[in-house]
Amino acid sequence: MHCPFCRHPDSRVVDSRTADDGASIRRRRQCPNCSRRFSTVETASLAVVKRSGVSEPFSRAKVIAGVRKACQGRPVSDDELALLAQEVEEAIRQSGQAEIDAHDVGLAILQPLQDLDLVAYLRFASVYQGFESLEDFESAIARLRAEGAETPAPAAP
Repeated sequence: MHCPFCRHPDSRVVDSRTADDGASIRRRRQCPNCSRRFSTVETASLAVVKRSGVSEPFSRAKVIAGVRKACQGRPVSDDELALLAQEVEEAIRQSGQAEIDAHDVGLAILQPLQDLDLVAYLRFASVYQGFESLEDFESAIARLRAEGAETPAPAAP
């Protein structure tokens, strides 16, 4: 790490702390040449490989934008979308891969979105699972109904 003050090519770590709920590390450094201190932030990079083969950094904002389209007209708040994007990022990071296919990001969105809103889930799934006919929608709805029958209904207030 180059010193930002004197451009010396080395520095010494004085202190390290986790930041952003463990998603990054903040390091306090000191230059052995000029003795000035500065901070750095380290994060693990996560890249998304698009269909074209281009790789770009993972973006929660892009996840939110894609899901927002599926949630249009649905009672889903911005906070719920932000939590969904965080959940998706955490799931992808837990896979241990540094690069993930864009289609796999879409598939990782499906379960949290299903838990959030079933109509938005069907809209999103129709794209990412390649629904081509009404039968595809009918089978997805039948599967959702079967899963819903397995889970107990919430208690009445």
